[in-house]
Amino acid sequence: MNKGYFQIYTGNGKGKTTAALGLALRATGAGLQVYLGQFMKSMEYHEIGILKERVPEIQVELFGMGCIVDRDAGIPDIRAARTGVKRALEVLRSGSYDLVILDEIFIALYFNLITREDLENLLEAKPSGTELVMTGRYAPEWLLEKADLVTEMREVRHYYEAGVEARDGIER
Repeated sequence: MNKGYFQIYTGNGKGKTTAALGLALRATGAGLQVYLGQFMKSMEYHEIGILKERVPEIQVELFGMGCIVDRDAGIPDIRAARTGVKRALEVLRSGSYDLVILDEIFIALYFNLITREDLENLLEAKPSGTELVMTGRYAPEWLLEKADLVTEMREVRHYYEAGVEARDGIER
């Protein structure tokens, strides 16, 4: 790629990670080098297992201690997120990847596990030929203004409201 752009997938609707994974598969199919760093997630959901097993060309790393919606964030959560930012900076600075996806990074920002400065440093480290994708709810307005592409997933209806729990192969 001659020029890599900065993309954001945000909003309260379902599909941000799924869209990023679809892009990762498309890029890999085109022979591009792909890195996926997942923030906030400690468990390998099925998509990560299949990527590691059958699509080793996509490098995947998890930087999280699990869901913190129902608990207070602690030092281990902050350490995991900080490790993720440090690793993402290394990946971007290496120039070895055509596509870098930082999944759920905005959630880490929302819960104050990382800082605005961290995100600014990541943007600054992006090589001109690298496509950078950041995902998660609560993307800050100042960052939306810097993105070349912003997609907002808007929830219109979700079966979760009717008591349907996360299902294998669909939500996890």
